[in-house]
Amino acid sequence: MIFSHPLWEACLPLGGHKGRPYNRSFPTGELTTMKNLLMKLVVLAMAHLAAGVLMAGGLPASTAKRAINPPGTAEGLPFSNGILVGNTLYVAGQEGLENGKLVAGGIGAQTQAALENIKKIVESAGLEMADVVSVTVYMADLSEFGEMNKVYKTFFPEPRPARATVQVAALVSNARVEISAIAVKTH
Repeated sequence: MIFSHPLWEACLPLGGHKGRPYNRSFPTGELTTMKNLLMKLVVLAMAHLAAGVLMAGGLPASTAKRAINPPGTAEGLPFSNGILVGNTLYVAGQEGLENGKLVAGGIGAQTQAALENIKKIVESAGLEMADVVSVTVYMADLSEFGEMNKVYKTFFPEPRPARATVQVAALVSNARVEISAIAVKTH
């Protein structure tokens, strides 16, 4: 099958293809190869343009990282309590600390304090506990799961976030529980 079009001819180099002179018509296989080449060039040009726009103007403000460290949460650590990127908040693991000290009263009190710290971070970022979509609970002893869960479920409205709960060998400060979260502002 032979194809001929003035636009294709204008794009072709002088002198022919594969040692054959151009005669205003191309075998279908060569046409498909040319179409693929042109498509790749268009995609490459668009990617180059997009990269240039991003580099010239920097990242849009909505994707810039912002640390969230509200008063009353742990300070002087080598990490942020929360990082807000766009409409997503990543909350670092929080233990049951008040004023930098582990609360007394066991897993229930520590779960309460850890979730209060998460709530401070979430609200400082302009979100609500209803915006939390994923939680990871690290426990020193899974036999305390029921007591932890009793306190945990009072913090999240329906639909509750997805959650993973794991037992670990040890936690910092000899804590019984540490909780991390991800929240997404959807409204």
